[in-house]
Amino acid sequence: TDYFARKRLIWQDKNKYNTPKYRLVVRFTNKDIVCQIIYACMDGDRVLCSAYSHELPHYGVKVGLSNYSAAYCTGLLLARRVLLKLKLDSLYEGQKEVNGEEFLVENVAGQRGAFKCFLDVGLRRTSTGANVFGALKGAVDGGLNIPHSASRFPGNDSESGEYNAEVHRARILGQHVAEYMRSLKEESEDTYKRQFASYLKNGVSEDTIEAMYTKAHAAIRKDPAQPKHEKKEVKKQRYNKKRLNRKERRERVRQKKALYLSQLQKELAVVGE
Repeated sequence: TDYFARKRLIWQDKNKYNTPKYRLVVRFTNKDIVCQIIYACMDGDRVLCSAYSHELPHYGVKVGLSNYSAAYCTGLLLARRVLLKLKLDSLYEGQKEVNGEEFLVENVAGQRGAFKCFLDVGLRRTSTGANVFGALKGAVDGGLNIPHSASRFPGNDSESGEYNAEVHRARILGQHVAEYMRSLKEESEDTYKRQFASYLKNGVSEDTIEAMYTKAHAAIRKDPAQPKHEKKEVKKQRYNKKRLNRKERRERVRQKKALYLSQLQKELAVVGE
């Protein structure tokens, strides 16, 4: 944790009293992307809503769950889910068309304000084109109000300061993966089949990858709610004796006495004969 950054992310104005200051927390593992809306309390952090890239197969993205395009989908899923939870999904729909252009959510006059939060990247490097900004762009396009600029998005030229939205759109729709698939296929067919075996197994090629992400965006907007898992019936098994209550213990003693007396009477009867 970057505590220098954390202190400034959770610090709230005194005149706002107990109003939570929300953070869009983005974390990456080797195979998963975690996006959460978190706010800090005196006794620890509270998670308002969360979304994971391992949920994307439910929306049609079954491969490449840790790249830039998957980060965008996860951020979009989180945004639509939290707005649905707060009943703001119909009021703030965000940017429906993926065009890569800079987009900022504005408050609707006379209605509830847009949900505002701040990006928390943790210890990850915020270099230009980093995957963490894919999650940011997805959350913003989903309807969240997150202060940012396009200076770190793919397609931004640091020297001229110009931002090319088409480059960013291509990255969101997985065209960087499609180009690499084409180049690798020309170099070595065997290497291509080995490296993209999971893509080919699921019927994803360099020509269909854009359509896969486009359909996933539409599916996320249609139903972003978190699926309810069926509660499994667990049959409990004991490996030790059940503890007896007072009544059961007395009954057990009575049975032992009765058994002992019956055995004693049998022995006495045998001796008497």
